[in-house]
Amino acid sequence: MKTVIVTGASSGIGFATAEAYIKRGYNVVGNARTLDRLQTAAAQWGNPANFLPVAGDIADPATATLLFERAVAAFGQVDILINNAGIFIAKPVGDYTQDEVKSIVDTNLMGFFYPSQAAARHMSANRSGHIVTITASLALQPTAKVPALLPILIKGGLNNATRGLALELAASNVKVNAVAPGIIDTPMHGKDEGTRVFLKGLSPAGEIGGVQDVVDAVLYLTESGFTSGVVLPVDGGATAGTW
Repeated sequence: MKTVIVTGASSGIGFATAEAYIKRGYNVVGNARTLDRLQTAAAQWGNPANFLPVAGDIADPATATLLFERAVAAFGQVDILINNAGIFIAKPVGDYTQDEVKSIVDTNLMGFFYPSQAAARHMSANRSGHIVTITASLALQPTAKVPALLPILIKGGLNNATRGLALELAASNVKVNAVAPGIIDTPMHGKDEGTRVFLKGLSPAGEIGGVQDVVDAVLYLTESGFTSGVVLPVDGGATAGTW
């Protein structure tokens, strides 16, 4: 039975991704800041025996170390890492506060680097594994309609880091990919109809994607034996060009 670590597993895309792997019979090690949130998520899944909650700040290197230590102790090895934890704050560049800058850099950048570093060490030694990072299609093609310099800066870096790490780990048989979602229907967008009309206009399809669309992309990448270094947009065609 394979083992997957999912960061940001208590809500949104991370919750749905963890749930999908649980249903497929994988051992799932889920991370979030607090144990309460992970326990709430586990209760929604029926408290499955193949789910192990590990709380902690993913920006802290000690949390990444703990995730792999606990996973190995419980299940033997880690086969998949899903770097899902992230913060998205869209606003004009002049309006970002110092706290927001620190929060985004900590969670989006350090929360990718330290788990990926731990995964690279572990998976290279095992000569197998998959690392998938959730980034953002906006970082592939920015738009004046959504000023969001900090997410573009960090997520854009993660898109390129995905390619670089894929090359670095290719000889160790470790696959490294990313999924770059566009506008996805999650609670962060609310239910205001005016907002939803605007969000639909951010893709040529004129639609908002579903969480399952992202999960399906993640599952494809972690089940492929010959796909690496790919940043897969799931955005209704928003990065295909202008319209």
